[in-house]
Amino acid sequence: MDALSYIDHELTLIVTHAVIYLLALLLLALLIGAVTLVVYYVVDVHQSKHAILRNYPVIGHFRYWFESLGKFFRQYFFAMDREEMPFNRAQRTWVYRAAKDLDTTVAFGSTKQYRDGSLIFANSPFPQLASAELPDTTMTIGPHCRHPYSAPSFFNVSGMSYGALSKPAVQALARGAARANCWINTGEGGLAPYHLEGGGDVVFQIGTAKYGVQGKNGTIDYERLAEISALGAVKMIELKLSQGAKPGKGGLLPAEKVDREIAAIRCIQSHVASISPNRHAEINCPDDLLDVINKVRQVSGCPTGFKFVLGSSLCLDDLFAAMVRRDLAEAPDFITVDSSDGGTGAAPMTFIDDVGMRINESLPIVVNKLISYGLRERIRVIASGKMINPSEVAAGLCMGADFIVSARGFMFAIGCIQALQCNKNTCPTGVTTHNKRLQKGLVPDDKALRVANYVRHLVREVVMIANSCGVVSPRELQRHHLRVVGPDGISRRFDKLHPLPEGQIE
Repeated sequence: MDALSYIDHELTLIVTHAVIYLLALLLLALLIGAVTLVVYYVVDVHQSKHAILRNYPVIGHFRYWFESLGKFFRQYFFAMDREEMPFNRAQRTWVYRAAKDLDTTVAFGSTKQYRDGSLIFANSPFPQLASAELPDTTMTIGPHCRHPYSAPSFFNVSGMSYGALSKPAVQALARGAARANCWINTGEGGLAPYHLEGGGDVVFQIGTAKYGVQGKNGTIDYERLAEISALGAVKMIELKLSQGAKPGKGGLLPAEKVDREIAAIRCIQSHVASISPNRHAEINCPDDLLDVINKVRQVSGCPTGFKFVLGSSLCLDDLFAAMVRRDLAEAPDFITVDSSDGGTGAAPMTFIDDVGMRINESLPIVVNKLISYGLRERIRVIASGKMINPSEVAAGLCMGADFIVSARGFMFAIGCIQALQCNKNTCPTGVTTHNKRLQKGLVPDDKALRVANYVRHLVREVVMIANSCGVVSPRELQRHHLRVVGPDGISRRFDKLHPLPEGQIE
């Protein structure tokens, strides 16, 4: 046998053996698949918990698979630009483009459908001439404190805890907020080193569990609070009474997210679900609240206020009457009004859907009550809840807010795709997961630039809205600059639907 014939013979043997080997693997795979299907069939037929699986063994499992994939297919293939909830594609796209410093204009015409409750702005026939320089929007909070805070931006990062968010997400937000010259709120999960590394302004939030500053019997450890407030970065202290997506329900961080570092920051046990009480145990009435606020302010020297969701205007009378009865210096320096359509990492659907008032209703009520009790000049108002685009932020300023804070807007800026997996450890963009592999997709320095771009574009477009309405600065926007579409399709002035207290004029 010559050399060529020998090589051809050997190649034929190799190919033959390879084919046989592949066929054997295929048969083995088919056998394993068949056995698996038989096992599933037997288990499904004999189980009694799921009617679908009992009646349609094996193929019934596809129902759950398709159900889980449904949100993704709807988002990318079926939903129109203005259909999705909680944020539609048009809203998210504006944030994405602004964060990437791309053109945010659109063409041809609006796709927005103006339904009952839609807001529009009353443009002036003589708008302000646009200026290349943005107006100074610095406002001082806490004039009676040892360390008043001159906040430079009316748009800031709302409370999002380290734990609910990943390490690179917090790093990106902190660095980006510093670049944008706005504050970042720590959320109730305590002060992490990643909140500080950006070098910007920090608002330290104390939730019902007092993570990071919890003392005996669920009260505040004021020595620890003094240490935290001594850090130059901490500019304000926010006492969280309730949160928009779950008013009257404490925060929840699943056990799989409570790693050793997060547990150390929160001073809790690792790998055990972190569940906050639904209220501050030591606060039972308005005077209790004011006592705690004053103690916190005295120890920290920082402007101190509280965050809550309004459920009824009746509670405001008792609270504001107590403030008037005491020295005005003892009043909170700010009140954060959260909307019931705010965001969360995890909460019962009942609370997300049906508890608390929306910001369009609650914010004017709070502002009016402050005016009626003579407290409006003393207390700054911060508005929170589903305000991620310029129009929503401008509307909040029209309603009387001094500052607007957003959480989910900044999440979109750093890459969130609204996968609706915040309550799990499987966020595909690394924003709300502690899975190291998934976190690799979120590069803090890159996303920090996007945070700064987002703030810059949003502020500039809010100024454009203000100029269109005939005023120079966004804080000059008033209720009469806003109109609300009614059920008949006709819009009405916001100041007519929510008039200021008698004797007050804009």
